[in-house]
Amino acid sequence: MPHVIVEYSANLVGAVEVKALLAALHEAALKTGVFPAGGIRTRAERRDEYIVADGRPEAAFVHVMLRIGAGRDMPTKKRAAEGVFAVLCEQLKPVQDKRPLAISLEVQELDPVLNLKKNNLHAYLAAGKTKEPA
Repeated sequence: MPHVIVEYSANLVGAVEVKALLAALHEAALKTGVFPAGGIRTRAERRDEYIVADGRPEAAFVHVMLRIGAGRDMPTKKRAAEGVFAVLCEQLKPVQDKRPLAISLEVQELDPVLNLKKNNLHAYLAAGKTKEPA
């Protein structure tokens, strides 16, 4: 874990380079030192139906859900959240300087009993497999 899920309002299309934002957040999660590379999944969901604040069309939002496995202490969770949030804010500063933009991040700790998974990514990375060109 974690799953880094970015929700953003559709009115940010063209104003935010979503793939670059995802890459920066993925790297930020890695750099926290809290999460193993084989556990991180980063993705975005554009929201086409939304209302922000008083409904003005230029108002926008970006919300990140950082879903993490259970068992880390509060200082560790806080450090990870603050590290990812700092990068999120840095990446979105040029947009927020020009328009109304709500930026938020929440940490969701997943239930240790009901969080089922099967993952061979850790072994794949440990075996030294390299990225193949897309």
